[in-house]
Amino acid sequence: MNFKKIIDLSIPVHNDTPVFPGDPKPNIYPVAEHDKDGYQVTQMNIGTHTGTHLDAPFHFQKDGDPIDQSSLTKVMGPGHVIDVTGKEPGEQITLNDVAHQIDSIVPGTIALFHTGWSKHIGTQTYFNYPYLSVDIINTLLEKGVTTFFVDALNVDQPGGSTFPVHEAITSNNGIIGENLCNLDQIDFENPLIIALPLKLEGLDGSPVRAVAVEME
Repeated sequence: MNFKKIIDLSIPVHNDTPVFPGDPKPNIYPVAEHDKDGYQVTQMNIGTHTGTHLDAPFHFQKDGDPIDQSSLTKVMGPGHVIDVTGKEPGEQITLNDVAHQIDSIVPGTIALFHTGWSKHIGTQTYFNYPYLSVDIINTLLEKGVTTFFVDALNVDQPGGSTFPVHEAITSNNGIIGENLCNLDQIDFENPLIIALPLKLEGLDGSPVRAVAVEME
């Protein structure tokens, strides 16, 4: 198997990695160091939704699959980049914005919404991102798409008290990926998307190292 190109779609995880308001902030520090101990060990206190991560159905559905029981086929498969750049902060991405791009999408595809918002990481603007209309999700679910990734902090409206997109996806046993980046670098057709979670038993999500692969 030959890889022609690999695009890293993951943001770095460190103590200043942005998290959804109210989520635990990362606290990462050394507990053993080369100069003192002869080796390096690091303590990581992070939430399950830190950095580039997956939301399992259990995140919003009490009886939904936890991340360790979610099928890996949902996060390893053909990707389809949907260009939704040009939106204003806090603006909704509508079905009309994407209808022409999703007509031919096939079941099992991983939908990647390219907002371009990852360029704002490290600023307050990152927390006021464009968000997805639930009409888009319902349309794609009807087409057999159950995995939805976005290069922004969240798929639902910033500052909202309800989460209709999360509810629609997770109630259909779907997977959500948030805080991706570099979607603009996927300049080839039929990318293979791989975003494997840690095997965190019974939990609601997991950080991932997500990539887009161009095969020879």
